[in-house]
Amino acid sequence: MAIVDKIFIEMCKDILENGFSSEGLQVRPKWEDGSPAHTIKKFGVVNTYDLQKEFPILTLRPTNFKAAIDEILWIWQKKSNNINELNSKIWDSWADDNGSIGKAYGYQLARKINFPEGNMDQVDWILNTLKFNSQSRRMITNIFNHDDLIDMGLQPCAWSITLNVTGEYLNMILNQRSQDILVANNWNVVQYAILLYMFSQVSGFKVGKLIHIIADAHIYIRHIPIVEELISRQMYDAPKLEVNEFITNFYNFKVEDFKLLDYKKNKQIKNIPVAV
Repeated sequence: MAIVDKIFIEMCKDILENGFSSEGLQVRPKWEDGSPAHTIKKFGVVNTYDLQKEFPILTLRPTNFKAAIDEILWIWQKKSNNINELNSKIWDSWADDNGSIGKAYGYQLARKINFPEGNMDQVDWILNTLKFNSQSRRMITNIFNHDDLIDMGLQPCAWSITLNVTGEYLNMILNQRSQDILVANNWNVVQYAILLYMFSQVSGFKVGKLIHIIADAHIYIRHIPIVEELISRQMYDAPKLEVNEFITNFYNFKVEDFKLLDYKKNKQIKNIPVAV
């Protein structure tokens, strides 16, 4: 059975059984009908995925693999903040009339910074460091730029990664300030597992561990019945990930360069209400 399913089930049970409820408190998110979107949450959830053992995509329900990759390429490769350059409608609620989400996500990764190694953006700096100084303990990116928060359509949830080489393996820590567990948990895990594969392949390392740190891991109250049904489902073995081994340039990866083999999963959950 997929390890990722077991991690997800244990996390959800812990939140539901031991979490803190925001009911009765003032909260920012609202449902479509205008009512406050309350949650039950745990602070400081840490999940570890060993990519040598399996690719961490849920079998409890399908995760839209291609759409998840398209979005991570939009942010990290295209370094875009315009939803017109994205193939899904996920970000539409946070974009302006021109399709921009402001100075968020890809905008921050595209900003040139005066690093000691030269003037470059954060992605190119990581690639340069992996090539010339792979034992560095300073391979960190940060897109939560306080100076630009006022100009962001959505302040970044997944805001920082740390890369670290251990022998022949490249590892990653993903820091996330907040996460809607039902809607976004495995979506983000899949995305940053793919990102780790990309960095690893172009720098000559094997993929190691992805450690996901979530400051505010929450389940919306309206999502609880859906989550309870989801974590009661049958689990299957994790699929195999196949990556185009001929890609050596980070910016040449395309969605079709990643394929899942033998992805057996349960039925999809449709019409999940999303708070904004």
